[in-house]
Amino acid sequence: MEGSFELTLQMVIAVCAGISAQVIAEYLRVPSIVFLLIFGVSLGSDGLGLLHPQELGVGLEVIVALSVAVILFEGGLNLNLRDLGKVSGSLRNLVTLGTLITLLGGGMAAHWLGEFPWPIAFLYAALVVVTGPTVIGPLLKQVKVDRRVAALLEGEGVLIDPVGAILAVVVLDTILNSEAGASAAIVGLGLRLGIGGVIGGIGGWLLGLFLKRAEFLSEDLKNLVVLAGMWGLFGLAQTIRSESGLMATVVAGIVVGASSLPEERLLRRFKGQLTVLGVSVLFVLLSADLSIDSVFALGWGSVFTVLALMMAVRPISVSLCTWNSGLNWRQKIFLSWIAPKGIVSASVASLFAILLTERGINGGDSIKALVFLTIMMTVFLQGLTARWVAQWLQLNPQDKATGAVIVGCNPLSRLIARLFQEQGEEVVLIDTDPEACQQAEEENLRVFQSSGLDVDVLEEAGIESVGTFLAMTNNGEVNLVLAQRAVEEFAPPRVIAVFPRDPQANATNNKTKVNQAFVSQLPIKTWNKYITEGQVKLGTTTLKESGLAFQRAHLQALIRAGELVPLLIERQGSIQVASANETWQANDQIIYLLHDPRPKLLKRLSGGSSSSRLAVEKLPEVEEIPISEPVEEKAIKEIANKSKVEEEVKVHEPRPTP
Repeated sequence: MEGSFELTLQMVIAVCAGISAQVIAEYLRVPSIVFLLIFGVSLGSDGLGLLHPQELGVGLEVIVALSVAVILFEGGLNLNLRDLGKVSGSLRNLVTLGTLITLLGGGMAAHWLGEFPWPIAFLYAALVVVTGPTVIGPLLKQVKVDRRVAALLEGEGVLIDPVGAILAVVVLDTILNSEAGASAAIVGLGLRLGIGGVIGGIGGWLLGLFLKRAEFLSEDLKNLVVLAGMWGLFGLAQTIRSESGLMATVVAGIVVGASSLPEERLLRRFKGQLTVLGVSVLFVLLSADLSIDSVFALGWGSVFTVLALMMAVRPISVSLCTWNSGLNWRQKIFLSWIAPKGIVSASVASLFAILLTERGINGGDSIKALVFLTIMMTVFLQGLTARWVAQWLQLNPQDKATGAVIVGCNPLSRLIARLFQEQGEEVVLIDTDPEACQQAEEENLRVFQSSGLDVDVLEEAGIESVGTFLAMTNNGEVNLVLAQRAVEEFAPPRVIAVFPRDPQANATNNKTKVNQAFVSQLPIKTWNKYITEGQVKLGTTTLKESGLAFQRAHLQALIRAGELVPLLIERQGSIQVASANETWQANDQIIYLLHDPRPKLLKRLSGGSSSSRLAVEKLPEVEEIPISEPVEEKAIKEIANKSKVEEEVKVHEPRPTP
C-alpha cells in the first residue's frame, strides 16, 4: 500500500508542477518548456528531492510512449495541408535533406568539439534532428510571423519528429548490433516509415469514416473513440515493427484532420488539452531525473557543440533546403534561428540512456545530459528571443497589415467598405445574395458571391494579408461562427463580428480574439433600414485632451439612446473598425453614423444628401457642444440622466398597431 501511494504521490506532484509551469508561462508569455525544465530540476534529486522518476520503473517508459503518441497525433491533426502546399518543396527538403545535413553536421560537431566517440556522436545528432512541435506551436502562437514561415516551422516540427525518432532507433540498433551494415540500417528505416505510414493512413481514414457515420455517438464519446483508435493504431504498428508507431500516429492525425469532421473543433480542443497535460508531466519527470553534475561534467566542448549546431549546421541546412523556395533573406534568417528541441528528443534520449547502460555501453548518461543541454540552450536562446528577432526582421504581419475582408453586403457593410476605400485601403466583400452583390459592384466595390466559410474564396479575397476580418451579416450567430472560423484558419490581426452576446461575458470569444463590432447589441437591421431610407448622417469627431471625459460621456449617451453608432477609429495614422470594448483615447478620430429621422422632403429642401452619397462631415449636434470646463462633471451626469430617461420613455412608449 505504501509503495503504491508513493507512486501516486510522484504522479500528483508531476501533474501539479507541470500545470503550474504552464500557467506561469501563459501569464508571462514565454515558452512553457522554460518553466517545465526549471520545475523539474528543482523538484528532482539535485533540487528539493521530491520527485524520483526512477521509482516508476518501466511505468515511465509506458507514460513516455503513450504521451508522445498523443503529442504527435495532435500535431498531425493541426497541420494545415493548404498552407503546407505552399511550402511543400522546402518542407520536403527539410525533412529529408535537412535531416541528413543535421545528422552529419551534428555528428561531426559532437565528435570534434565534444570529443564523443563516432557512434555516440551520431546517436546524439540523430536525437537532435527533431525541432519539437511542443515548443514550436506555443512559440508561434505568441510570436506572429508570416504564414509561409509559420507553416514551414509547424510542418517541419510535426513531420520530422517521427523521422528523427526512427532514425535514432536505427542508429541505436547499429551501435548495439555492430555487425549490421549500412544497407540493413537503411532498410530498417524505410520499413519503419513505410509500415507506420500505411497503418496510419488506412487507420486514420477508417476512423474518420466511422466518426462521420456514427451519429448515435455523443461528442464526448467521439473524442474518446479517437483517443482509443489512435492508441490502437500506435500499438498495432509497434507490434508489427518496433518504433513504427510514431509514424502511424502522425499520418493518422493528418488523415483525420483532413476528413472534415463536423466536430473537428471539439476534437482539436480535446487533443490539445491532452497534449498540454502529456507535455507537462513528461518534461517535469524527465528533467527531474536529470543530473546537473553530468551536464557540468560535459565541459565547454559540449557547449561549443550546441552552438555549432545552432549557428552553423542549422543555417546551412535552411539555406540549401530553401534555395529555390521564393523565401526572402529575412524569412530564411528566422527559419535558421528558430529550431528549439522538445519532448521527443528528451524522452527518446532518456530511454536510450537506460538501454545503453543495460548493455554495458558507456556514454548513456553523457548523451542524455548533452541532449538536455541542447534543449536548454535552444529553448532559452531561441525561444526567448524569437519575438525580438521577428520584429527586427519585420516579419510580424500585424505591424503592416491593412485593408479588410467583410462578409455581408448589406447597406451598412457597403458604407464601411467605401470608407476603407476612401482611406486608400483594399477591401473585399463576400455575400451569397446575388442582388446585394450586384449593388456592391454598382458602387465599385470588389465582391465575391460565395459563402464566408469557403476557405478558397477567403484566400482569393486576400484574407492572409489583410488587417481586419469583419463578419456583419444580418444573423449574429452566423457572424460569430464566421469569425471563429477565420481565427482558426487564418488568424488575421483583427477579427470583429456583429453578434448579440456581450464579449466580456463570453470567455471563448476573448480566447479566440473575436471582438464585438461597433457597440453591444447592435440592431443591424434597424441601421440598414435607416441607411436605405436616408435617415442617417455620416459624421466625424476628434477627441481632445481637454474635456476628454465629457466627450466620451456625450458619445456614450448617444450610443445608449440608439442615436449613434461608431464605425471606424483613426489612430496614429491607421484606420480600424470600432469595437464594443474599445477604450477611446485622446486624438482618436471617430467616424460615426448619426440617426437623422427628418422626413426626406424636409432634408431635400434643407440641402441634405441621399444615403448613397453620404459624406463624412463634422456634425454640430455631436461636435459643437457649448460647455465650459468648470461644469464638465455636472454636464456628464446630466447627459447620463437624460440618456436613462430617453431609454425609459422608449420602453414605455406605446407601439403603433400594424
